[in-house]
Amino acid sequence: MLRFDLLKTEGLARRGRLQLNHGVVETPIFMPVGTYGTVKGVLPRSLHEMGAQIILGNTFHLWMRPGLDVMARFGGLHRFEGWNKPILTDSGGFQVWSLGGADGKGRKISEEGVRFSSPVNGDKLFLTPEISMQIQTVLDSDIVMQFDECTPYQTGGQLTTESQARASMELSLRWARRSQAECARLANRNALFGIVQGGMFENLREASLAALAELDLPGYAIGGVSVGEPKDEMLRIMAHTPHRLPAHKPRYLMGVGTPEDLVDGVACGVDMFDCVMPTRNARNGHLFTRFGDLKIRNAKHKIDERPLDPTCRCPVCAGSTDALGNTTGPFSRAYLHHLDRCGEMLGPMLASMHNLHFYVNLMDEVRAALDAGGFEAFRARFKADRLRGVD
Repeated sequence: MLRFDLLKTEGLARRGRLQLNHGVVETPIFMPVGTYGTVKGVLPRSLHEMGAQIILGNTFHLWMRPGLDVMARFGGLHRFEGWNKPILTDSGGFQVWSLGGADGKGRKISEEGVRFSSPVNGDKLFLTPEISMQIQTVLDSDIVMQFDECTPYQTGGQLTTESQARASMELSLRWARRSQAECARLANRNALFGIVQGGMFENLREASLAALAELDLPGYAIGGVSVGEPKDEMLRIMAHTPHRLPAHKPRYLMGVGTPEDLVDGVACGVDMFDCVMPTRNARNGHLFTRFGDLKIRNAKHKIDERPLDPTCRCPVCAGSTDALGNTTGPFSRAYLHHLDRCGEMLGPMLASMHNLHFYVNLMDEVRAALDAGGFEAFRARFKADRLRGVD
């Protein structure tokens, strides 16, 4: 089930509300990524406390491990991972694309689906639109993504041509129809999103979204970005595509991106975002703050008593108090530098908590600005703050 209400607009930016089987999601929204049924290093309780409303799971990896027999025993992914709010699962198409390598020889794509070897044990596997829908039905994710072919930026070391991108896009359209038919056959009660493809070609993007719109799916995503293309190419597609999608349906930009990308994406009409950047960067000592990015491994932080970001209210920067009055934090830059240098697992855990809070809170501020009719002013102020740089 899905209901989307468009509450307010400012230019192309939209303020909306999604009603899903496991709860309400206020948009624009950032969705933390939980590939294996967990957002790396972060407890579900911490996600609740920071205000996360919906998280992602990965169809491909959960199919590999722990497998559908375990998922079915638990009645789906929600009970298995202890998360009672909405979940979106991708279709597995991106993971199959990434297995191909630079020459694409790690997989064999046909009209029927994709053949590849399991990265876990080498078993020969076959993934089709129908199988992807069957997996996601067992997972019982609130938002189900169609199985698609992720059009690469380069093919065989050369830029993907328009004819190659067209063939890929048209295959994804045929797979979208099969995904829709299989969801109907399975009586899947959750919301199926189509994925707009077309590479870096605006005319193909328009052809893809027009055909998908005819299917009248519950929602739509823009795929095939952040796949190795230069940043300006990604921004060009982001500026071109979202506002052309059906206005009464939610719009999801897949795999993007930096804090600035999220704010600019909202300005282009995007409602939903996901990205591994907050947690991946955290594990590499790269922290996001209001005033630019901070690399905690740098020696200058060794004796710095300040928090990461004095404007941040996350437990890492501001500390926290439990029901018994016990306090933890705030944690200094010096302490986080020490944890990182020593390889202590608490380091990336705290860094991930901070980065995710930064992204989730950023979307809170974006929604508040849209509610107040001041989004463009917020956007300009946010970018100026980020350019100022960390002290």
